[in-house]
Amino acid sequence: MTTSHPGQPAPANETHLKRTLGLPSVLMFGLAYMAPLIVYGTYGVLSGASGDTAALAYLLALVAIVFTALSYGKLARRFPVAGSAYTYTRKTFNAHAGFLIGWATLLDYFFLPMVIWLIGAAYLNAAFPHVPGWIWIVAFIVLTSVLNVLGIELANRFNIALMIVQLAIVAVFVLLCCHYVVAMRGPGGLISATPFFKPQVPLSVTMAGAAIAAYSYLGFDAVSTLTEEAIDPERTVPRAIVLIALIGGAIFVIAAYATQLAHPGAVFKDPDSAAFEIARKVGGDVFVTLFLAGLILAQFASGISAQASVGRLLYAMGRDNALPKRFFGFVHPKYKTPMLNIALAGVVGLIALKLDVATSTSFINFGAFLAFTAVNLCVIRQYYLAKGTAQAMGIIGGLLFPLVGAIADIWLLSSLEKTALVLGAVWFAAGLFYLAWITRCFRQAPPEMAV
Repeated sequence: MTTSHPGQPAPANETHLKRTLGLPSVLMFGLAYMAPLIVYGTYGVLSGASGDTAALAYLLALVAIVFTALSYGKLARRFPVAGSAYTYTRKTFNAHAGFLIGWATLLDYFFLPMVIWLIGAAYLNAAFPHVPGWIWIVAFIVLTSVLNVLGIELANRFNIALMIVQLAIVAVFVLLCCHYVVAMRGPGGLISATPFFKPQVPLSVTMAGAAIAAYSYLGFDAVSTLTEEAIDPERTVPRAIVLIALIGGAIFVIAAYATQLAHPGAVFKDPDSAAFEIARKVGGDVFVTLFLAGLILAQFASGISAQASVGRLLYAMGRDNALPKRFFGFVHPKYKTPMLNIALAGVVGLIALKLDVATSTSFINFGAFLAFTAVNLCVIRQYYLAKGTAQAMGIIGGLLFPLVGAIADIWLLSSLEKTALVLGAVWFAAGLFYLAWITRCFRQAPPEMAV
């Protein structure tokens, strides 16, 4: 592929990703990436960290995420190309900054599929202890890789079916919790402020829980990497980004509220499997079985979306020669998908064979929050660059909202555990050295973005 310049038509032999996704499909893709059902997988840990105010923790995290989602929407409308925070930073600031944000974002994109597959394998291993855990990991990787190579449209069909099942299980869980509360305390028990407010719980404790709850929202921005495959991307992608954050937040808050009413307090036999304890309490053994099946489906759907996103981020960086173009910029001539990048994401996922969930999740948060901060700063810079032009933004949407989002994201970044900060800093330093090498100690700029 050759590089084109802004305002020029692409060469006739230029390969492009295929536009097939409307707003409902993009929404399903983003929600699958977030895996709303996993709210129950982390409920016990979050409940303990927030002093049993998990619903408020999710609500506070949503407020912070929405400001960033609005910034993503503005930039997706202004730059309708694949690449996410990497593309936006590159176009708004410069090629060097864009590369470093893209490199940092790889922490999130690269290792999130691995974490998803690892958690799914852990659930299956608990249900079928006689089957070696590595078999489940390899099965997840092979199935999701094949679906993503065959095309985003085929993968999307699976996502829609899996998301319907997943959302149905969340709805049933909430209804069972409400039925349990009514049976124990009457209809009046459904109205309570305790999931949101406890006089004895300091705000700082709830805020600490919000930092954990914010991790559940990772993925609301992933659909920005599908801009080149979305129909009418200037409208579809910005709307989808904000709607995914809001819909995901509503699911998290409602689920946490109902669960806390059914099981007041943050004491569980095992915080890591607290939702199973509550599921058995409100629905019995039959529902526990359905709940486990739903969790596995959620991990599968989320794995499809996460792997597709990392494939397209690598494609954007390869297309720009920020990474070797022959490999990373390759698009399969028949399926029109970045096949080699998808395969690479699958190979990286094999690292899960040697890691546990706690270690692997420490990789993904540093890059995500750094990218979120950069996106908000991009909007602020665009606000000043566009002053007095037809593309000028208002002071609220162009300055105030992204400033609040940037501050919130920096706070979330600083709230990460020390191990995650150290690993993130090491990864970022490695990217800085690589950038210095490919640009001859910053004397040259990385290749310009193909538009």
